[in-house]
Order: sequence, then C-alpha cells, then structure tokens
Amino acid sequence: MLDQNAPLTVRDSSRWSTLDHHERKNKSILNTFTAVLQVSGMRIYTPGVLEAVNGTDVRLKCTFQSSHPINADAVTISWSFRPLIPGPEESVFHYQQRPYLPTDGSFRKRVVWAGDIMGRDASITIRQVKFTYNGTYTCQVKNPPDVHGTVGTIKLRVVATASFSELLLLALGIGGGIAAVVVLLIIIVSCRRCKRRRQRQLEENEEAPRKDRKDPTVW
Repeated sequence: MLDQNAPLTVRDSSRWSTLDHHERKNKSILNTFTAVLQVSGMRIYTPGVLEAVNGTDVRLKCTFQSSHPINADAVTISWSFRPLIPGPEESVFHYQQRPYLPTDGSFRKRVVWAGDIMGRDASITIRQVKFTYNGTYTCQVKNPPDVHGTVGTIKLRVVATASFSELLLLALGIGGGIAAVVVLLIIIVSCRRCKRRRQRQLEENEEAPRKDRKDPTVW
C-alpha cells in the first residue's frame, strides 16, 4: 500500500504510472463497449399517436433500422395490442418469412400486411376499425443477430367523426383539386380562342389581296 503523504521515489512513480495506465485502458475499453451497445440494436420508428374514424381502414406505420444487413429469411416482426380497458395483451400479427394473420380473436380477418422487409417497413393495415380497437399497439422487429433495441408503440384513438383539423385538410385538398381543374379548363379555353383568332386573321389576310386585284377584261 502506497502512502500518499510520503515522498515518491522513482520506483513509486513507476508503480503509479502503471496503475494510471491500466485505469485509462480499462476506461477506454468500457467506453468502446458502451459505444458498440449504442450503435448496435434495432431502432424502431412509429408515429406515436394515430386517430381513425370508426369503420375506416388505418395503416399502422412501423419502420426500422438495423446495424446488420437485412436478412429477409431471418427477420421476424410481431405486433401486439393492449386495450385501454383492463385486459390481456393480444397478438395482432406475426411475420417470419411470410405473413401470419390472426386466425381468431377480435382482429381475425381485419389485419393486412402492408410492409416491405427489404424496404425496412414493418407496417400493417387494420380494416374497418371499431371502438374496441382503442389502445396501444406494439411493433417489435428482430434481425438476427440484431435482436435487441427499442420497441415501437402506437396509441390508436378510434372516433365517431373526423376531427376539425382532418376535415379542414380534406376540404383544402378537395378545394385545391377543384381549383386546379378550373385553372386547367381556363387555359384550354384560352388556347382555343387564341387559335381561332389566329385562324381568322390568316383568312382575312388571304382575302384582302384578292379584293385589291382588278379584272383585266375591263381595259
């Protein structure tokens, strides 16, 4: 044991230097290991919150990034649902080399695969949503050996009618489409009028020299 208050000899300084070197080396290894853990692992991206009108279809978007090349034969995707009211978690969808749709439960014949493995898309579509579909949907993707990482969640809210913002966007979209059609019709009509006007001018220019010509038999 070294006495920190005693004067350091050359030998003691060497020992302290060795200990400090090992400490720095251990910290470097730990930092490198931590960085690898941060870079590795699946990263899942979801919109977080969605709103859908009762009876309509809604796409639950889930994309992912992996630190390893995508292997379509090894990737697995799992979707689960946790209702707002107390109840067990329910499996909604599973993918492993091909889509596996639920054969029973409340999501039977309601789920459609809407993703693309090589496009890093794990999305699904739920058809004709009901009020009982209010809750949290979880998207989990594994790409071995990349099997650890975040889990994507979407809170779905099923409403009776669209919100004011959605109605406003819909109205703006319809209004923009109508305005575009009107502008296009105005351009077409204007072009036709210009064409007719030019044609009339050409006809008038051709008739004018004929009127100015004199009949040689008069002389």
